[in-house]
Amino acid sequence: MTARIIDGKKIASLIRNEVKSEVAALRDKGVSPRLCVILVGNDPASEIYARAKEKACQNVGIDYEVFRFPADAKESQVLDKLEELSADPKCHGIMVELPLPKNFNKEKVMMTVDPLKDVDGINPVNRGQMFTRRDGLFPVTPQSCIEILKRDGINLEGRDVCLVGRGDTVGKPLIFLLLNENATVTVCHTRTKDLSRHTREADIVIAAAGRPALITKDMLKPGVIVVDAGINEVDGKTVGDVDFEGALEVAEAITPVPGGVGSLTTVLIQKNLLRAIELQVKEGRNV
Repeated sequence: MTARIIDGKKIASLIRNEVKSEVAALRDKGVSPRLCVILVGNDPASEIYARAKEKACQNVGIDYEVFRFPADAKESQVLDKLEELSADPKCHGIMVELPLPKNFNKEKVMMTVDPLKDVDGINPVNRGQMFTRRDGLFPVTPQSCIEILKRDGINLEGRDVCLVGRGDTVGKPLIFLLLNENATVTVCHTRTKDLSRHTREADIVIAAAGRPALITKDMLKPGVIVVDAGINEVDGKTVGDVDFEGALEVAEAITPVPGGVGSLTTVLIQKNLLRAIELQVKEGRNV
């Protein structure tokens, strides 16, 4: 058996076309979707991400603006800008690039972002909405794991899913998104005893632990579906948490790294922006 490789780039392209059409429809109604990004300091990776998002937004017609602060900026300055953007009806979505300076209170910054403009799903209000299956804006990497499966025609309802990873960014939010899809979820992590016992029983294995080659082919049952959300640097290459070549021999389908889950994150931020506008209109705000 050789696994089918789920093409995240192709799926992202399909979603991007949908976003472009929705943005055009909003502009026809006089609404210009606008994403605002806060960037503190000069972290090279954050600069790269910010520029990549700018280009991606330009490609679909979304207005994009970065508000840069020096590394020695005061937390109060950033909080003031967040409050200003939260109150600005022409700003529809807000993102705070991480990492923040060590002297910043990350939780306070997260809570200052208007929940209805929180396209990264970092505000605790949106976490609560996710837990209770209500409308909200949810983190994009967990959403990517769900979306890449659904777009590939894989139904999660009633399936046994082994999630390996419990981090705040991916693992924990993903638990509830999977439950919302009526999956049966087993949560494991790097300290789970006899991890392979759990992974071998699963119909779907999702790896999000941040440890390269944590999941090997002997830990997978034949015909399993594997979603690799891990991002690791090994010898200058980006790899996931799954031994890809080994898993190819036993899985039915697998997402690659790169080219899988990560390919959807930027376009799902854009989808969150459009969802934010919908929620703001629903609440009676001017957009």
